[in-house]
Amino acid sequence: MLRAMLLEHCSWPDVERYLEQNNGVLIPIGSTEQHGPTGLIGTDAICAQAIAEAAGDALDVMVAPPITVALAEHHMAFTGSMTLRKETLVAVIEDYTQSLFRHGFRRFYFINGHGGNIAVLNETLKGFSANSTGPDAATYTFVNWWAGPRTKKLRDEWYGDSEGGHATPSEIAVTQFVRPAAMKPVQRLGPAPKSQGFSSAEDFRSKYPDGRIGSDPSLATPEAGRALVASAVADITEHYRDFAR
Repeated sequence: MLRAMLLEHCSWPDVERYLEQNNGVLIPIGSTEQHGPTGLIGTDAICAQAIAEAAGDALDVMVAPPITVALAEHHMAFTGSMTLRKETLVAVIEDYTQSLFRHGFRRFYFINGHGGNIAVLNETLKGFSANSTGPDAATYTFVNWWAGPRTKKLRDEWYGDSEGGHATPSEIAVTQFVRPAAMKPVQRLGPAPKSQGFSSAEDFRSKYPDGRIGSDPSLATPEAGRALVASAVADITEHYRDFAR
């Protein structure tokens, strides 16, 4: 039985009762894009959703359905990747939050699993906050699950430079822990090109032929994934409590 309060698993009276006590909501946001030859295409969304659900359980805060497709144009030369246009993603974020605002939610806390979403989340949520004033004002923020102090410490200690910038062992470890049946066999893939920028999806694939950027996902283990989820939840619960004061 799931302990987290998942919006899609509630009835409307359940949500009304929740809102009598709490107006916060966690919104996982990720991406659907290649993660190297052995990583799951849904890695970013899977990580964000699993960590949001665990954080929701720890905080007793409701978790909204995840936004699973976002900005991934630079991965589109790899089969199976999906992307939204920036204006579409902004509209989705606005429609998500406005739907929930209408019912009484006021604290909107996004848990992000994709680096390509950071600029849009930062710009969009700052704009929402600036335009939300008065006694019925809402507050908005986001965190990157991998960036909290406890989680960053583990990533640095375990992986160092082998963490890389895409298809990282930390995110692969989380997917191994939360989606073990879906995972591909661990493979030694050899060195991955370091980050050198790119100008298009085709240029990305030319520079990073197997989809990795400087990472060694063969270092991932489910045990590390369990610890990374726990550390991310600890970082997020601390940050959320400060946000919700």
